[in-house]
Amino acid sequence: MTTNVRYDEVDVGMEIAPHDYQITRAKLVQYAGASGDFNVIHWNERIARAVGLPNVIAHGMFTMAEAGRLVTDWVGDPGAVVEYGVRFSATVAVPDDDVGTSLTVRGQVAEKLADNLVAVDLDARVADSKVLAKARAVVRLD
Repeated sequence: MTTNVRYDEVDVGMEIAPHDYQITRAKLVQYAGASGDFNVIHWNERIARAVGLPNVIAHGMFTMAEAGRLVTDWVGDPGAVVEYGVRFSATVAVPDDDVGTSLTVRGQVAEKLADNLVAVDLDARVADSKVLAKARAVVRLD
């Protein structure tokens, strides 16, 4: 395993540069194909609205994966992630246009643990709405 970040270079409170991830309907279709999750609320606006949703919504696991990219891009090795968990706190509505919606993810080193492990807390939002709560990844650094 080789990471871009070394354990001895990381301090508690260190921020990971924020990143915006565009979520479009096309990406939802790709994710549905890869995951096998073809739930109609992720692609049919009429049905999504009929069940009380504001629009088609992104898969929760897709949103979680996009947020996790901030960490894997930071460390440079997806295999460095040893633990990752979130709570879903809001849906991510995706309009039917070529722009979609923007998921903004920020990260901050929360703890330095034994065995070169680092805990990173993530903040994932669409506009002012926090869409993931208690989002934390633990990574092993060189």
